[in-house]
Amino acid sequence: MGVKIQTIKDIRFYLARELIVIYKEPEIRTIADILIKKVTGITKLHDLYDDKYVITVGEAERIINFSEELKTGKPIQYVVGETQFYNCKIKLNSSTLIPRPETEELVDLIIKENKGYTGNIIDFGTGSGCIAIALASNLPSSVVTGIDISEEAIRIAHENALLNNVQVSLIKDDIFNLHQKTFLKSGIIVSNPPYIRNSEKQFMSKNVLDFEPHQALFVTDSNPLIFYEAIIRLAEEFLLPGGLLYFEINEMMGSSLVSLLELFGFYDIEVVSDLNDKERIIKSRKNG
Repeated sequence: MGVKIQTIKDIRFYLARELIVIYKEPEIRTIADILIKKVTGITKLHDLYDDKYVITVGEAERIINFSEELKTGKPIQYVVGETQFYNCKIKLNSSTLIPRPETEELVDLIIKENKGYTGNIIDFGTGSGCIAIALASNLPSSVVTGIDISEEAIRIAHENALLNNVQVSLIKDDIFNLHQKTFLKSGIIVSNPPYIRNSEKQFMSKNVLDFEPHQALFVTDSNPLIFYEAIIRLAEEFLLPGGLLYFEINEMMGSSLVSLLELFGFYDIEVVSDLNDKERIIKSRKNG
């Protein structure tokens, strides 16, 4: 193996040395915690920081292999194949976006505003299923449907629903040409669609551009609201009168989306800022 890693202390020292070229020290400490838990199965905080905790040769080899992947710039969530999202364990692969904190804020807003909700929820562009699964888990009397064009994303979302022991209907379909229209009228529709303009790629980090699915991220500069308009049109058909429509948004598109929603007769439109004071969520209500 060439590298002597026998204890948790050795793991932390090894990762600090190997990853310092691409990560800052606080990030390396977080990565070390994730990898130690993943490789050893440790759950107790005391063990996680026990420098003398002995690991096996096989566990040491896995740490080295994970480190080599990380050095390519591959995000930690893809390296270990999973992440935590709103207290749910979510499996990921290269066909599914890594959930962001602002998406958790979107879910948190929906849950807080709809406690005890018993109706139907549709999540357009469900990806890994993180939004749909978190809503199903925290609004257990609701009936949640997730829709995505990617067959692989739907497969992963199915795994995640089973993993988190929730019931979510998952449908492969295209929001621009929806074939399956058997799902029930809903009181809530939510979506985190592609919203990053191609011209913004120059500001994106390399690990996002190299590893995350572009079809789930980017839109043309000439028509950046294309997904929102398609979902708003679907909401006209599938959202109940007075029903709520929630979007995650590009922080620079809030006013444009307000205008688009007004054009389609939605009201009670509110742009919500995230914890970083950026406009990242918009909610509205369908006219009766």
